[in-house]
Amino acid sequence: MTSRPPPRPAAKSYDGEGIVVGFDAHRCLHAAECVRGLPTVFDVGRRPWVQPDNAPADEVAEVIHRCPSGALQYHRTDGMPDEVPDVPTHVSLHADGVLHVRGDLEVATPYGPRHETRVMLCGCGATADTPYCDHSGPCAGHG
Repeated sequence: MTSRPPPRPAAKSYDGEGIVVGFDAHRCLHAAECVRGLPTVFDVGRRPWVQPDNAPADEVAEVIHRCPSGALQYHRTDGMPDEVPDVPTHVSLHADGVLHVRGDLEVATPYGPRHETRVMLCGCGATADTPYCDHSGPCAGHG
């Protein structure tokens, strides 16, 4: 019998007017799309670092959609739809061996399948966050 690793801590969530932002630090590869896109909401020098009420929910959702790793997610509480997956699904292999995938996805993980819209998957097999890339393998120099 093989033992399973302990479950990962749940993503943190930040409630705002009309939107709840989820953040999974294990998946963040620091592309900085959030910080560059909406620094009034996403500021790593502030606690909490995510303050969704500092911009309209539509703007927060648009910037989160740019996050390539899927570390940032959102849920609309104002009656507007949650993130709509890209159609058709798009897969690209980057030079560092990371697979960038966007679409209506079901990702097999050690903890069971997860529904996703954006992921960066490990192509080298050296990640501690299977199947998501954490830049701990040969791709680390490319981060």
